[in-house]
Amino acid sequence: MISKYYTFSTLVLMLISFSSCNSKSENETIINANYCIPEEFNKNLTFENVTERPIQQSIILTGTIEYNKDKTVPFFSLVEGTVVSTHFNLGDFVKKGQLLAEIKSTELNEFKTELKITESELKVAKRALESVNSMYKDGLASQKELVETQEEVQVIETKLRAAKSNLSMFNGQNKEGIYQILAPQDGYIVTKNIVPGMTTSGSEEPLFIIADLSNVWIMANVYATNMRYVEKNTPVSITTLAYPDDTFKGKISSVSQVFDAEERVLKATIEMNNESMKLRPGMSAEISLLVDNNKGQAIAVPNNAIIFDNNQNYVIVYTDNCHQEIRQINPIAKNSEYTYILGGVANGEKVITSNELLIYQQLNNQQ
Repeated sequence: MISKYYTFSTLVLMLISFSSCNSKSENETIINANYCIPEEFNKNLTFENVTERPIQQSIILTGTIEYNKDKTVPFFSLVEGTVVSTHFNLGDFVKKGQLLAEIKSTELNEFKTELKITESELKVAKRALESVNSMYKDGLASQKELVETQEEVQVIETKLRAAKSNLSMFNGQNKEGIYQILAPQDGYIVTKNIVPGMTTSGSEEPLFIIADLSNVWIMANVYATNMRYVEKNTPVSITTLAYPDDTFKGKISSVSQVFDAEERVLKATIEMNNESMKLRPGMSAEISLLVDNNKGQAIAVPNNAIIFDNNQNYVIVYTDNCHQEIRQINPIAKNSEYTYILGGVANGEKVITSNELLIYQQLNNQQ
């Protein structure tokens, strides 16, 4: 079985023999113009031009994926009542306006009564404002009276908005006082504490929580030794145990200025797009960020282009489908994305970054 880290015992002997016969330089090279990559195989190849970059080290932080609290809605019972029915399960995706539960409560009728009274008060206040405004224009009312009347209208309008807000998640179904709880937004039910027959009250625990999981937070733990490297907008790479071959790119959205009392770390928030739904709240994550340590510059080769064989590192330099070279490289530094090398590949040359192991095998088989 072939891997970047498997050993081919014959390769080094072939390289040494080839080098001695052709007086090659210290970095061995296998050139094979007889092998052409098949068209169907070439479709899945990816490449990258190597470039000279500042040598950067990687800092690894641990973290946890959490709900984006700005896109999470907990629903608390506004009144006392009895749950008649529920229409969702834990983990369900619900749409805004979807019927979630039905509650029977006489207390909710008070909200409707309050709403009607406030609407009547607003009509009276607006008529009074029209009258005072007319009198003000005729010089029969003072500016103070006009301002006071305007403020009274604003107060009642605020009161009316509050009354409507109290009923915003409830929809009257019939005269028996049964009300429907509607989903306030699209999202997944991530917490459910409501079942038919239970009594609702002003509990501190929400009846349910809806979270929009298309966008999540990754909370990174920043210890004092790494504080100087972690700032807002710093690019990061995230990996998870669930998807070890996937690297998610993001940047730090904010950094807390206060140490967490229990964990004794600063919390850095990374807001991530999660349309693929691969980042689930509760999962652990590894966060990598690059730090410039002032060690100069060197040719940087993508880590996924490197093949490790018989204690040596190689890359495949690509010119065209019928011209590829296996080059030995000498690493001098490495981070989570690049390996910095001394010789072997020149600035601007193109290396294969996918399926390179198969090409490597084919080139060796041609010798």
